[in-house]
Amino acid sequence: MFLEQQRLFLEQQRLSLEQQRLSPKPKRAGHWARLAFIFFVLPLSFGCWEQVDGGEWFPQMKRQITVQAFEENTYVGQAQGFSPPEGTVPVGWGAVPDVASLTIPEQDALVNPVSSSLQSLKRGEVLFHRYCATCHGPEGLGNGPLAGPPFGTDGPFGMVLPVGGPSSMAKLFSDGHIYTTISIGRGRMPNYKRIPPSERWDLVNFLRDLNGQGGRS
Repeated sequence: MFLEQQRLFLEQQRLSLEQQRLSPKPKRAGHWARLAFIFFVLPLSFGCWEQVDGGEWFPQMKRQITVQAFEENTYVGQAQGFSPPEGTVPVGWGAVPDVASLTIPEQDALVNPVSSSLQSLKRGEVLFHRYCATCHGPEGLGNGPLAGPPFGTDGPFGMVLPVGGPSSMAKLFSDGHIYTTISIGRGRMPNYKRIPPSERWDLVNFLRDLNGQGGRS
């Protein structure tokens, strides 16, 4: 009895497998979806891969070839980037002399147009401590934190000249000479063109007051 049941079971299994083999296989909907993904979506994804980086879209827009601020630009012989066209005059600076084109006697002869008022001296004092004291010191003794010997101590720049006190070099120069030095630099001192011209004269007035010479020559 047991052997007969086992034979019938095996026969049913055989017939079931034979029926599965002969019956047509149903088309799977996922088959075409996978093909579409491989041939259409996947190739396009490579083009979009560079569009997203670290959660940020289109980062290559920031990596394009450009001249960055303070970067050397050799285009058409211009060594300084973002320089304005030749002959450009900043708004409100039309009457400001181009001191770089003047001779030294002409620079020295420039007349201070700003009166030595209290307001001018206060503005000059603020500018001095903002731009000048790091080298020349808070009292102009040439002993600022960036100044080295002989007047400074541990600073990296030696021979920073005093502009105040008994050894002041500012006493020896005219207002025009000091203004020009601020405007275009002189020797190792860089220019401070970022200071507006009228405020450069405020600095001159403050230096005169610092040296007990009043605000005008």
